[in-house]
Amino acid sequence: MTTTATLPADPPAIRGMIRSGSYDGVTAGLANGFVQANLAVLPRDLAFDFLLFCQRNPRPCPLLEVIDAGEVEPSFTAPGADIRTDVPSYRVYEHGELVAEIPSLEQIWRNDLVSFLMGCSFSFEAAMSDAGIPIRHQEAGSNVPMYITNIATQPAGVFSGPMVVSMRPVAQDKIVRAVQVTSRFPDTHGAPVHIGDPGAIGIRNLEAPEFGDAVEIRAGEVPVFWACGVTPQAVALNCKPPLMITHSPGKMFITDRRDAEYAVI
Repeated sequence: MTTTATLPADPPAIRGMIRSGSYDGVTAGLANGFVQANLAVLPRDLAFDFLLFCQRNPRPCPLLEVIDAGEVEPSFTAPGADIRTDVPSYRVYEHGELVAEIPSLEQIWRNDLVSFLMGCSFSFEAAMSDAGIPIRHQEAGSNVPMYITNIATQPAGVFSGPMVVSMRPVAQDKIVRAVQVTSRFPDTHGAPVHIGDPGAIGIRNLEAPEFGDAVEIRAGEVPVFWACGVTPQAVALNCKPPLMITHSPGKMFITDRRDAEYAVI
């Protein structure tokens, strides 16, 4: 299987490899400088409620693009791409149950499906690295750890549920810098929502994330938590819509838009 080290840096080329099945791994560290996106796909009759949910919860669900019902091209963020094939892996939820994890949506696509692309924290990791803040899951070649919290989202229509957060260990003397760097990217989750004690946001065990892989927290480091675009999957488990399709955690849609376009100076 192709590794991240052998992948090209050009987003269309990476998407082409994903579409062909040559790469199906996590996308952290790929196409540095380009925005990655979370995906949620819903039937048209639920789309307005979900749009409202995103507007009320911009930290975990910062909207980048909404693709019209039945359309498959994200013409604003990645012209020429196909939302059905260009994500390494998809999850299919029916009535709150995860029923499938598949490499393509072509066989189940419907003309009433509306696709939502939301900013991803992988997009600010290059800026963190540039600021001298190591990214532990990239160093380990693993997926970022993600946890379901006790932080409630703002309900909208049929949608409600807990916020999911991603966690990165940060040295104590670099925490202020991490906040400064990531706060410049509000469209890809922005500044942390919590720093320190995981129990304060309902996380019982950092070694048992609900999504992704646990990472080592070394002496002198503090767990830092950012809102996460996997939140819609926790919402699906909570609200049980008839159908919701998402990306598999850590396996994002890579856009052609540059991180700098979304940075606040």
